[in-house]
Amino acid sequence: MMVVIAAVLAVLDARRDSDVITTREVTDVAVTVADSPFTIEAVRAPDPAALLQPVSEEIRRETGMDFIVIMAPDRTRYTHTNPAMIGLPFSGNIDRALAGETFTETYTGSLGPSIRAVTPVYDDGRIVALVAVGVTRAKIGDQVATQFPVILGVAGAGLLIAAMGSFLLSRRLRRQTHGLAPDELRVMYEHHDAVLHSVREGLMVFGPSGENAEVVNDEARRLLDLPAGAVRRSDLPLSLQRMSSGTVRDEMHVTTDRILLVNQDTVEWEGRQIGTVMTIRDHTELQAVMGELDSVRSFAESLQAQAHESANRLHTVVTMVELGRHQEAVEFATSELQMSQALIDRLFAAVGAPALAALLLGKVNQAAERGIELTITDDTALGSVDPLSPHETVTLVGNLVDNAIDAAADSPSGWVEVTLRHQDVDGAADGASMLVVRVADSGPGMSAEMFARASQRGYSTKAAHHGLGLALVHRLVARHGGTIRTQRDPESAVTVTIPRKEAG
Repeated sequence: MMVVIAAVLAVLDARRDSDVITTREVTDVAVTVADSPFTIEAVRAPDPAALLQPVSEEIRRETGMDFIVIMAPDRTRYTHTNPAMIGLPFSGNIDRALAGETFTETYTGSLGPSIRAVTPVYDDGRIVALVAVGVTRAKIGDQVATQFPVILGVAGAGLLIAAMGSFLLSRRLRRQTHGLAPDELRVMYEHHDAVLHSVREGLMVFGPSGENAEVVNDEARRLLDLPAGAVRRSDLPLSLQRMSSGTVRDEMHVTTDRILLVNQDTVEWEGRQIGTVMTIRDHTELQAVMGELDSVRSFAESLQAQAHESANRLHTVVTMVELGRHQEAVEFATSELQMSQALIDRLFAAVGAPALAALLLGKVNQAAERGIELTITDDTALGSVDPLSPHETVTLVGNLVDNAIDAAADSPSGWVEVTLRHQDVDGAADGASMLVVRVADSGPGMSAEMFARASQRGYSTKAAHHGLGLALVHRLVARHGGTIRTQRDPESAVTVTIPRKEAG
């Protein structure tokens, strides 16, 4: 359509330009003839027509005009393209020329519609004749018509280029929109936007490079504490930055405030990867519940082991009684009871928190089942777990002891040693103190690099295990402004210190 309009405008413009050029040409020829000395002398002659007619016709042919009429002031023609019109009155307006003005007009005369210029001929300051020069509209139309092929050619080329450009643009748009129509794109966008803002799961879509997030919904920004605006992978928590670029299923990641369950899938179209979709769910509360459940389960398993061991001991005592070895049976039963009760009394005396004492008792039996000796050091003295809550204390100590048991299991005569106490801060005058948790084991320990990696999500020295133990410990310690450090000499140990303020 635009090409057609441009072609019509080009024709109209050519017609207008042709009129302007013709007007200028007829004016120039008329003025030149009127100013010629020959014209003035011929007008004075007894028979001006005989002198002027051949000369004016020659000028007309050379200049391409359709007519050159030289006339007396009373309109009597001296010359004309048609000799039969000589001597007859000129038809047209001459009043302005008689007043001394050179003017142009479009007028229908003896040769049809034409653009003509009329100018006076002066002799000693008097108007002795008039000159009218013109070109017919038909000739102007023929001149314009000669430009039609060029205009049509340009219009055709423009139409072809426009068609090719439209085809290529349409093809590119179809490829980028996967063949969806504008209405389908609008509906998809509306649904897409509504889903992104309503879904209660973090969603991020990365482009082919995997560096820039093209879509980030509100929940993802909340869970990852992302600012408004564009998001790059480098803006994510460190563990998510290091996550593999392929498919990921239910991978746990620990941030300062949350435990996140992350899934990731690649998106392909026509055999090529066009992006990566990452979904994020908050499992902080669920993980806390699972931690408590693990503690209860561990304690239940410990009680089950104790019950089994007690059944064996009872069977031994009954058999000894049946064999008449009454004194030996009493001594055996009494010694075992004293050892068990002594351990329980010592734990509950050294650790004021019942949940923590029960956890440690369970871990002692759990370690014994794996052939590992777990001991609570003599300097353990923990009346309260302040500033931690009982649940946080179970999480902290339980994960450290579990990791220590796993590490000691690979060494001969494995052992684990736990210390829990409060320690005054050196130089503090306000009664400030620290909660100190130290867990040592007979394992090989971790290097500084391994320990740094363990502060991130789910790292473990066990190849088949991808737990969150040390990552959860790091998260808890960081939340309370504490410190955690590891050592390998003279023994493998992890020490956690958390600042506290004594009441009163």
